[in-house]
Amino acid sequence: MATLGSKFAERWLSLLVLPGALFVSAATAARVLGQGHALDLTRLVREVKHWPTAVRAGGLAGLIVTMLALLLAAAAAGLAAQALGSACEYSVLASRWDSWPTPLRQIAQRCVNNRRHRWERERARYAREMDAAARRKALAALTGRHAGPGQQTQVGPDVLLDAAYRRMTRVSEFEPQRPTWTGDRINAISVRFDAAYRLDLGVVWPSLWLTLPDVERTEINAAREALQRATTLAGWGVLYLALTVIWWPALIIAAVTSTTAWRRSRDAADTYAHLVEASTQLHAHALARQLGVGGSEAEEHLTSETGWSLTLLLQGRGQGTVSRDAHAPTTSLP
Repeated sequence: MATLGSKFAERWLSLLVLPGALFVSAATAARVLGQGHALDLTRLVREVKHWPTAVRAGGLAGLIVTMLALLLAAAAAGLAAQALGSACEYSVLASRWDSWPTPLRQIAQRCVNNRRHRWERERARYAREMDAAARRKALAALTGRHAGPGQQTQVGPDVLLDAAYRRMTRVSEFEPQRPTWTGDRINAISVRFDAAYRLDLGVVWPSLWLTLPDVERTEINAAREALQRATTLAGWGVLYLALTVIWWPALIIAAVTSTTAWRRSRDAADTYAHLVEASTQLHAHALARQLGVGGSEAEEHLTSETGWSLTLLLQGRGQGTVSRDAHAPTTSLP
């Protein structure tokens, strides 16, 4: 209990109090300086240096009350940032954006449509580059057959084709279904397993999670917490943005904070998606064996028959067999 208490106090101090104290300091500077004297450090020092005298005048009780007020204000700011971060995470992942209220749903739909247009344009460019790469490869093979033994060259990776693929995946790996890249990156796992193995990852994942080794669970939890910390940082950006009403330098802090949160959230989502996909590839077939579904015992890898049977079982529809018309509805991860 002592160890847990110390860890809880450490996390409370690092996640809430310290960032909250920084925000309280910024809010105090904003209140003292205002818009008219936003960068007047002399004025700030002149105003602040009188506060210790007022605190000492209240004695020990005044000091305790002041410290408690500062701690509570910092903790309140931290809780507000976490709440805003949760809202940011919900809006960024947007797993249920089609059920949002009408104005938000229309904005999300417009974002999805714009991303689809961009993705279609980049996909068409990638298809044209694939055709050009195939022609270049065929020409290189034809030239190599007519060349002498010492004149043959090795065909390396196609730089133009790789660049076109990166431009396409910069928008989305598959056809965009969500308003943001981060949401589509998480959703791409479900789309890939549904297309390749007819496995509904949203249905299978809870059972699969219970069977994963501790090492993999730890790594996935760490990636998920990194995503949560990134969205909490975005919540701090919103709080600093609110200070711009009375102090314009807060806009710089909000811009830096929000940009960092955006970059970290993309990296964390990509890492989380890779870990979830790898864990499913490695352990979904073992889960099917434990539940007594899937193909033959000789199979050691996930197949479409195993994925479909596992999906049916965990959906409560019993064991099924794969047919050409059968298709598992995709339920994406949150």
